[in-house]
Amino acid sequence: MNSHYFSQLIAQDQGLLVFVNVLLQQLGLPLPSVPTMMLAASRAGGVPGLSWLLLAAVIASLLADWAWYQAGRSFGYRVLSLLCKLSINPRSCVNQTEARFNRWGVWSLVLGKFIPGFSTVAPPVAGALGMPRTSFFLASAIGAALWSGIALLAGYALQAQIEQALALLAQHGVRLAAIVLALIAVWMGWKLWRKHRFERMAAMPHVGTEEVLAALAGPRPPYLIDLRGASLVAESGRIPQAHLSDYQSIALSLPDVAKDYPIVTICACPQDAGAVLVAHQLQGLGYSQAYPLRGGFAAWQALAAQHPGLLIPARSAGRPA
Repeated sequence: MNSHYFSQLIAQDQGLLVFVNVLLQQLGLPLPSVPTMMLAASRAGGVPGLSWLLLAAVIASLLADWAWYQAGRSFGYRVLSLLCKLSINPRSCVNQTEARFNRWGVWSLVLGKFIPGFSTVAPPVAGALGMPRTSFFLASAIGAALWSGIALLAGYALQAQIEQALALLAQHGVRLAAIVLALIAVWMGWKLWRKHRFERMAAMPHVGTEEVLAALAGPRPPYLIDLRGASLVAESGRIPQAHLSDYQSIALSLPDVAKDYPIVTICACPQDAGAVLVAHQLQGLGYSQAYPLRGGFAAWQALAAQHPGLLIPARSAGRPA
């Protein structure tokens, strides 16, 4: 598809293209919608056209956000784990998302629209944490309006520059496409290298739940570190034998633990990513017996189903409507 054809398509079906592009991006597909909105706005012709494009973008964003929000309410953090598992580098996706949500609260749904990737994972976290539907809807609508409104206004204000860019693309399309593809290849190579480096790190020895259970009854019960975060602990239950910590303060949480004492790190993340990262960090600090729990919190839940006392259930209070 050449640039002239794409421009004609934009001119004829601006609202539909913006709606579909925004919807697919907010559902999680790697289809940047800001360039489409800017190009459509440059052909809008005035305030009525811009208003129609804004409405299309906001409705599409709200539909995607609502779908993820309902998934979060129904399936909890399993939805977030699935989204993070699709990431090229998932090692702390769950915990970073929750940390941002705890820091910003309802504003994470507004600010998240401007953070690549976070706009998709914020709605299921809101659902999993039981955010009221009205609060979610209003915050999501404000975020969508600001995000798409800025993109559309920028496109409308830069009409001349966009036309020049399209003319340049038509004249040097093949050469520019080669440059863009080369940059994408470099970026993907860097991302894949980071993933490969993490997978090598993740190959470190793990400990199984039965090993931990036996050790807890022994003379040197392991020091368990729970990395799930306060909100996830409140939702899914507390491990009474574990100490809550996070990535930033992990070293400060071990003031009286001997360097050769057994330590087990636990997370609720794909590939035990967070637990592997912290265990590797602790080994670098000299804690030679620090290892991640194989299977993470899901494996601990399965063990707790057979051995009462290993997990204090979350409160069963109903979520707000």
